[in-house]
Amino acid sequence: MSNIELALSMLALLLVLMSIRIPIAIAMLGCGALGYTILAGFPTTLNYLSTVPYSKFSTYDLSVVPLFLLMGELATRAGITTELFRTCNTWVGQFKGGLAMAAVSGCAAFGAICGSSLATASTMGQVALPEMKKNNYAGGLAAGCLAAGGTLGILIPPSMVLIIFAVLTEQNISKMFIAAFVPGLLAAGGYILAIAIYVRIFPKAGPKGEKTTWGQKFRSTRDVWHITAIFLIVLGGIYLGFFTPTEAAAVGVILTGILALTHGKLTFAQLKDSIIRTAVSSAMIFMIILGADLFSVFIALTNLPNLGAELLLNAQMSPYLILALMLLSYFILGCFMDSLAMILLTIPIYFPIIVAMDFGMSVEDTGIWFGILALVVVEVGLITPPVGMNVFIINSFDKSLSLKESFRGVVPFILSDFSRVILLVLFPPITLALVHLLS
Repeated sequence: MSNIELALSMLALLLVLMSIRIPIAIAMLGCGALGYTILAGFPTTLNYLSTVPYSKFSTYDLSVVPLFLLMGELATRAGITTELFRTCNTWVGQFKGGLAMAAVSGCAAFGAICGSSLATASTMGQVALPEMKKNNYAGGLAAGCLAAGGTLGILIPPSMVLIIFAVLTEQNISKMFIAAFVPGLLAAGGYILAIAIYVRIFPKAGPKGEKTTWGQKFRSTRDVWHITAIFLIVLGGIYLGFFTPTEAAAVGVILTGILALTHGKLTFAQLKDSIIRTAVSSAMIFMIILGADLFSVFIALTNLPNLGAELLLNAQMSPYLILALMLLSYFILGCFMDSLAMILLTIPIYFPIIVAMDFGMSVEDTGIWFGILALVVVEVGLITPPVGMNVFIINSFDKSLSLKESFRGVVPFILSDFSRVILLVLFPPITLALVHLLS
């Protein structure tokens, strides 16, 4: 068996293992170890496993993972989603579809201090879904806007998937966060526009709410000043160079903990549970990173990425056509896999090919741009059938809402995502301008 045949065989085995619900960390670690052993021998594999895990997990950059996870846990415990939703509703609730717009805006705000799509969808769904149901919103629109809004949790910084992409590809985490900011706002704006168009076509799907005065608007904004302050201190500190991402995450944990305490929402038992959940999630992510690293080393040894890049270059295909095919593969994989699995499976193969292409940018800019594009596309997998984890989460809050209706409700938001991907591909400065400005 040639090296290329071995690489393809291990990729096929990996897909099979994941399809039968073997944890992705175990699947990647097992396939990587098996392939590496066949190529380099069992003693070499043992040597790798005895040295690399410590050297990789003791790096300063990875300490940002548990800190941002803990920040997200504390933000969830603080119970701030009600205040966020109420404030956003005060500003936009008087429009057709206003409650749905408020839910998307609240998801964007919560995602800015949470970093988890599932947590964003879950916490905002519990607050906003009953309100929309009470105001006679169509079930599909209510579920669709919350499921789509939840995806903002992994796009608007801080984002765990973005951090893992940066670690795997050796990109600068701060620059990745900066690059994700404008596409994240564009995503929220696109979803709100999709709601506005939808309720114009189907007026009964999202009735108007009560009008509010400017005084009420500004008074409600004062209720969420602390959330704005945390966002500005943590991410503003990163963007302006006051903090490294790890330092910013530590500051965020302290501020979010104080917020949870002052809201009277954090007991000792909840703090203990938050720390345990953070430790479990961190261990899972670190195991995934180890499995992905070993699998990447094996794939690199087979020379599959270099051969793929060489074949594509020799085929004289347009770099943008190759990029389009890669993004299309993400849409297809998203129907069967979660976002983190897609990133870890494809990046060892796709990333070397992309940075070898000529898009008229530097290698660093190309890597950052592709990372944001990949993140935007894989987030769609969170709302597409049959996996669509965000849709399942929202659907679980309302047993009267059929799964079919929920998936139908995300269609306008998927169309918005397609439009946004096209914009980001055609106009890279949307992603990179802020990076260049603040670097």
